Amino acid sequence: MAEQNNQTEEKEIPEAESEEPKAEEELVPKSELLKVQAESDDFKRKWYNVTAEYENYRKRTASTKTSAYLDGKADILLKILPVADNLERALLSVKDDKTKEGIEMVLRNFLKVLESEGIEPIDPVGEPFDPTYAEAIMASPAEEGEEKGMVKTVCLKGYMRKDKVLRFAQVVVTQ
Repeated sequence: MAEQNNQTEEKEIPEAESEEPKAEEELVPKSELLKVQAESDDFKRKWYNVTAEYENYRKRTASTKTSAYLDGKADILLKILPVADNLERALLSVKDDKTKEGIEMVLRNFLKVLESEGIEPIDPVGEPFDPTYAEAIMASPAEEGEEKGMVKTVCLKGYMRKDKVLRFAQVVVTQ
């Protein structure tokens, strides 16, 4: 019997020990669970913020990179536009037909290259003067049948890419 009592006591002690921690575990996990959930929500919010900031940074960097590339390209194109101007002047002064054909061919190829880059010439002759596309370098009296404020001639051709003017056309405007 003594052995039975010892066995019963041993069995009861572990049960008693196991019952008390269960009651405490139930109280602690609820408060701990709330605390951990709050931390989890905070970490999740911070993660969303960092992810959004990174995405914005990535887009901004890509946009800046593209813009810088296009601006650099425009700078180079501006430097070679005088080649087209000189070819057009050469066409006006050449008298030999074979030479004229050769210069026209070179000019056409040059203009195709510009066109492939999305660059279009600005030719405002006969249109009302628009300072967003042209620069008035001279004024000329309006002749009979001409309206005031119209572009009479283009002295230097202008060029634009999409909506951006690369070089303003230099024009003579009627007054």
